Amino acid sequence: MKKTIFAGFGGQGVLMMGYAFAVAAMRDGKEVTYLPSYGAEMRGGTANCTVSVSDEEIFSPVASSPDYAVIMNNPSMIKYESTIREGGIIILNSNLVDKEPSRDDVVVVNVPAIDIAKKLGSERAINMIMLGAFVAKTKITSLDSILNGLTEIVKGKKASLMKMNRKGLDRGAEYVLKGA
Repeated sequence: MKKTIFAGFGGQGVLMMGYAFAVAAMRDGKEVTYLPSYGAEMRGGTANCTVSVSDEEIFSPVASSPDYAVIMNNPSMIKYESTIREGGIIILNSNLVDKEPSRDDVVVVNVPAIDIAKKLGSERAINMIMLGAFVAKTKITSLDSILNGLTEIVKGKKASLMKMNRKGLDRGAEYVLKGA
């Protein structure tokens, strides 16, 4: 089983990232749990969700010692850095997380998601850039599965939104795979 935490400020699309990943993994035939955390994020606090993906039945949605973290801001880095298992991967939005994790037993991937989004012409694509980076680094699912999941989730949305989502996913993946 692979456990992932997505965390950031409310409004950064953190819950959407986790939900799109969960739907994509489900469509890939995996067992999945999605556990969003609602609360203070409505007032600008941190929002997070946990997604567990397995080939076997999952008995608890609680993800102690997640394998992966997608971190969108400093408060989330501070809160979740210590929870990631040894050898895990932390993907940081390096435009908003200004300090490196203090641990040296995890892999850190810095993604300047805001800079990439500005080049795309839409800062609304930041979460898709981070999700694309996550998918490229972990290979738990594919970008096509994520896009298919998004299409299912956002039924009736404009085609232009889906095109931007795809561009964001692609740019995030390219950044990780090409190293810049």
